[in-house]
Amino acid sequence: MKDITQLQQRWLEDIVMGERMAEMTMSADGEELRREDTKKETDRKCPCCGGVMDFDPATGGLHCPYCDYREKIEAAEAEDEGSAQELDFTDADRTENCDWGAAKKIVICKACGAQSVYDELQIANECPYCGSNQVMEEKGKETMAPGGVVPFKVTAKEAASRFASWIRRKLFCPRAAKESAKPGAFKGVYLPYWTFDAHTESDYEGEYGIDRKVKRGDQVKTVTDWYPVRGHYREDFDDELVLASARYEEALMRDVEPFNTADNKKYKPEYAAGFIAERYSIGLKDAWERAKSFIKRKLESNIEAKIADEHRADHARVKRVNTSYRNVTYKYLLLPVWLSTYQFKGKTYHFMVNGQTGNAGGSTPLSALRIAIAIVLVIAVFLLFSDYAAAGAALAAVAAVMAVICRIMKM
Repeated sequence: MKDITQLQQRWLEDIVMGERMAEMTMSADGEELRREDTKKETDRKCPCCGGVMDFDPATGGLHCPYCDYREKIEAAEAEDEGSAQELDFTDADRTENCDWGAAKKIVICKACGAQSVYDELQIANECPYCGSNQVMEEKGKETMAPGGVVPFKVTAKEAASRFASWIRRKLFCPRAAKESAKPGAFKGVYLPYWTFDAHTESDYEGEYGIDRKVKRGDQVKTVTDWYPVRGHYREDFDDELVLASARYEEALMRDVEPFNTADNKKYKPEYAAGFIAERYSIGLKDAWERAKSFIKRKLESNIEAKIADEHRADHARVKRVNTSYRNVTYKYLLLPVWLSTYQFKGKTYHFMVNGQTGNAGGSTPLSALRIAIAIVLVIAVFLLFSDYAAAGAALAAVAAVMAVICRIMKM
């Protein structure tokens, strides 16, 4: 009986090992890669011509670019309808960060059989060999699945138009750059974001200032009298946004925000068809700390406005704010962004368009001549309303600024 039990145990171990080996493979450099299947919802091809069907921002459904066949995305089951649910922050069990590039996975294309290696945090892309959609499991072993997605509404063509309008409005961008800058192929990317709701209670201490005029000889000066103040302030925050990827510049993303996160839908793989998507790398715990820093700045500004209004003051400033948070909830969403780059004089500049609202942002080359002209004009206006004694100092300031500009342009 003992021998039979040992044989059964070994047999079970062989089965488990065989299943694991079927899921794993080795890369060229000997790294062990996990094999992952694509989603059946996006593996299906066009029923008319067999082409790859992508999500179409213009219609909100699936579209075949080869024969123009269109298809609605099937409605979710009753329990999954609507938008992403708010989840209790205190109940979250997966809160840590994930390292982009720390692990890889392999996907075998079901259309052409080619193998593609992706970062573990990627959840959607296209087969580089045949162009088939490769939408993978949205939930990892150590990460949670997105609760919702804000689908693309702006098309790639519209994004290119937004780029042209945006760069034309850049005052300090060289004319040659505006005329020659052509965005490369836009990539539609679903970026991971956390949103937080919270009720805040804040005790604060600060000061408000009242201005009065004082005449001293022939001059009239403004003097501010400051008075201490303290109080209590309440405010509710809804969908405070925090970028959940460390691969993109947060300042650049702020240029294309906000998103209308209330217009989210329950996540379905079809929304990612034809686009790139990734899981979060900044975990819930660190994201909440970032959210609190954003909320703190807003609270300080709002409290200062409250103090000034209540005391009909000319100025207000906060010295201390002690805030407590209650009823904290969160959502994990995928939000749409078009990414592109353009070249000017051998340098690459990044450009983004909000895939929902069309807001544009990015970096541009700077014209030292245009900046210098603007500074000289400002100095000229200053001199018109100042005495000649300040002229020497003003001209010295212009020379110093020009030197800094020249240094920056050479970087």
